[in-house]
Amino acid sequence: MTTYENHTAMDLHMPITLRLATADDLPKLEWYGQYRHFRNLFRRTFREQQLGRRLMLIADANTFPIGHIFIQIERDSKQSRTRHAYFYSFRVMEMFRGRGIGTSLLFEAENRALEYGLTRATIAAAKMNAGARRLYERQGYQIYGEDDGAWSYVDHRGRICHIDEPCWLLEKYLTMR
Repeated sequence: MTTYENHTAMDLHMPITLRLATADDLPKLEWYGQYRHFRNLFRRTFREQQLGRRLMLIADANTFPIGHIFIQIERDSKQSRTRHAYFYSFRVMEMFRGRGIGTSLLFEAENRALEYGLTRATIAAAKMNAGARRLYERQGYQIYGEDDGAWSYVDHRGRICHIDEPCWLLEKYLTMR
């Protein structure tokens, strides 16, 4: 048997902390270049967090964000005084999926929304992402509509990028657990 044929398996246990993002997290959110094109969005969202209009919730493993969900605090309409939470930019690094991190992030996002007095949460699931839709539905979210998913952003090079990603819109009324 050669060295290449001799495989050793081990279990790795590490604590995961759910917390709000700090300025030090911003470069790390690019995940070694995979999400570099969202650099400006991450910075803008962080500024909005500092102003109390958004939250950037991080799943931290050894000071590195391996997952995140962002929370936008929205007014239901211009005439309404009620507000709800819109969850977006929800992702977990592929190698850490299936371990409950996404479920924990979603649960913590709901708790944070409740702390802000928000009793309804909405989230979009790309129609091509059946796994995300299953996760949300397992957690009590229900489809209430569709969206064409057309939006644009300015990437790290200053180019305007257009996205067309049709999605399901899901909502859940939040209660204390």
